[in-house]
Amino acid sequence: MICEKPLFFTSAEAQEIKALAEAKKLIVGVTYGFSGHPLLMQMRAMIANGEIGEVRMVELQYTHGFSANDSADKFSEAQKWRVDPKIAGPSFVLGDISTHTFYISQLVLPQLKVKSLLCDRQSFIPSRAPLEDNAMVLMHYDNGAVGRMWASSINAGSMDSQSIRIIGSRASLEWSDYNPGELKYEVQGQPNQLMHHGMPYLHESALADERLGALHTEGLAESWANIYLKLAIAISATQRGDQHTLDNLIYPDINAGLEGVRWIENCVRSADNGATWVNYQ
Repeated sequence: MICEKPLFFTSAEAQEIKALAEAKKLIVGVTYGFSGHPLLMQMRAMIANGEIGEVRMVELQYTHGFSANDSADKFSEAQKWRVDPKIAGPSFVLGDISTHTFYISQLVLPQLKVKSLLCDRQSFIPSRAPLEDNAMVLMHYDNGAVGRMWASSINAGSMDSQSIRIIGSRASLEWSDYNPGELKYEVQGQPNQLMHHGMPYLHESALADERLGALHTEGLAESWANIYLKLAIAISATQRGDQHTLDNLIYPDINAGLEGVRWIENCVRSADNGATWVNYQ
């Protein structure tokens, strides 16, 4: 089964489906379509290899300006359900877009876990309340690192874009889906480096997801294709009982979907308690 995000309204619902899928030996995948860009695997490998040192800060952003007024709420069928709590659940931009970037942070930083967070959310278009069209989230991680997320659909004048910057004790890495074929690597005291997709100096895990080669530009369609290919491999491996393939396959599975729902729940809980710090549950 392949589902859009967020997977469910509550983590309890997600846990129920996870247990059912495991009992029936079925795969549940989540369409975090941006996560198939090859250079995200390069980020993951470099961080794991210690090339930026100890992770200190995580900077996340997914914003656009296409909901800066309420015209889309009235005339766009795709927008109408997103601002309807009965259909969209307890959030708008937190569920609709921030879950993409939050999953990407989990993809490149699998060893870091959110310990606590503070979320402040707003409905600048009053008719969207209680759902937010802008949210700021501060995070504390279990290794002592700090992070923040800005999610917004009212960043007037901004095209749809997201970015992730990981700051370590000796270097930083930065990637944006606006230029998905480039990865910034900035080492303190050295000239900045700009890595390009498809080049032989990249980690084998990044090259494994390469489709067009360094000479050509890859985009969201190729990223989605990588996700669907991995979901197909997971389904096939499950049917064949190939546990080795499943253990080594990195893709947005039921656990990724569950974490996305947990992320929304914790953010909403913090915001509704007056933008206070809450332990991540």
